[in-house]
Amino acid sequence: MFKWKLRACRVQAGLYQREAAKALGISEVSLVNYEKGKSSPDMDLGQKMSELYGVPLDMMDFTKVGNRVIKD
Repeated sequence: MFKWKLRACRVQAGLYQREAAKALGISEVSLVNYEKGKSSPDMDLGQKMSELYGVPLDMMDFTKVGNRVIKD
């Protein structure tokens, strides 16, 4: 579920992967990996995504464990 919600939040915000990656200060490949569920962002990046997409962290199914964000 996480990967689809993350992508859906980006699309709903009207952003292409390239635009979102640039705004987040990460590579497009990293964003693709987060959206495909191959890796998980740390808490700071999760917060940046939340702010950029205009969606609360809990709505994107982020769960904080230490300084890492994991998918449910």
